Amino acid sequence: MTKIIDPWGTELAEDYDKIVKGFGLEKFDHNIFPNANRIMRRGTVFAGRDLKIISDCIKNKKPFYALSGIMPTGDKIHFGNKMVVENLCYFQEHGAETYILIADLEAGSTRGVTLEQARKRAMDFHIPAYIALGLDPKKTIFYFQSENKEVMNMAYEFAKKITLNEFKAIYGNADPGRIMGAVTQVGDVLYPQLKKKMPGIIPVGIDQDPHIRLARDVVSRVKTKYGFFPVSSIYHKFTPSLDGSLKMSKSRPESCIELPEDANSVCKKIKRAKTGGKETIEAQRKTGGQPEKCMIFEMYKQHLIEKDNELNQIYTQCKKGELVCGEDKKKACELMTEFMNDFNKKLEKAKKQVKNLKFIQFK
Repeated sequence: MTKIIDPWGTELAEDYDKIVKGFGLEKFDHNIFPNANRIMRRGTVFAGRDLKIISDCIKNKKPFYALSGIMPTGDKIHFGNKMVVENLCYFQEHGAETYILIADLEAGSTRGVTLEQARKRAMDFHIPAYIALGLDPKKTIFYFQSENKEVMNMAYEFAKKITLNEFKAIYGNADPGRIMGAVTQVGDVLYPQLKKKMPGIIPVGIDQDPHIRLARDVVSRVKTKYGFFPVSSIYHKFTPSLDGSLKMSKSRPESCIELPEDANSVCKKIKRAKTGGKETIEAQRKTGGQPEKCMIFEMYKQHLIEKDNELNQIYTQCKKGELVCGEDKKKACELMTEFMNDFNKKLEKAKKQVKNLKFIQFK
């Protein structure tokens, strides 16, 4: 029996190959996308749905959209969140009409955040953080869920197309707040198609696949009225916690890197990170390390090192025992400090751009 994936974080995907088979996903092939980005090339992006449709749109310069949501429940994000932005930026750079929705209603229904709190957090930090991570604000359309009556109207309409048993089968839980959050997300991911019938892709972590499945089911049930394209999706693996557990989480702050975070604080965490080294330097020099079990190497692979040949060199040096953990952690600290300093500069610049963003004006 395939385990239910929970977008609210109570279950985790422990075996990505089983997830691909169990939920009928396509295994990701970076070769179908031109100039694939770092996480696509390295297997961090591992699966998707209807990817060839989007690949064809890119290659043939046909219209398509890419959409992501911001859930403004905290004053910071963590390092794993940046992969969604990187994939969103990839599609934006390759011609996608790009949408960012602020999920203020869902933040309220599932996390108890007021609309005022959600708006302030989104404008003060979350949107500027996405811009600092590479999103082009001039090519991005923004809106707040609470202001979008068309999304709300679709959510109520789509709710009639879903049974309680179906919802429980997808999510494992059917409390009213989660039902409202889920059907509203279906409205969100299909909203751009109200304006123009075109394919769309949603880059997310695998824990968000239930929302994609629900949206695709709804599309098939309203086909006669709307003629929507089934939404495509692309999934990345989790950024593992520095202690070696599957997913970086704020519930374990000593093993989670936040954005932004003081570089000295991050370096202390890096020095305590789980590695694939041996008990002594001598043993590691003699028999080599295991980079495939090292959280430092995982940070290099997913986040810190762009050039593939540089990453391969580190892998080889570790396997041969030429690079030991102390030296490796020092390098990681240097790269992380450089990244944080650059992010903070871009964040301050992005905060000044918020007043000029393209928010949809609803009547």
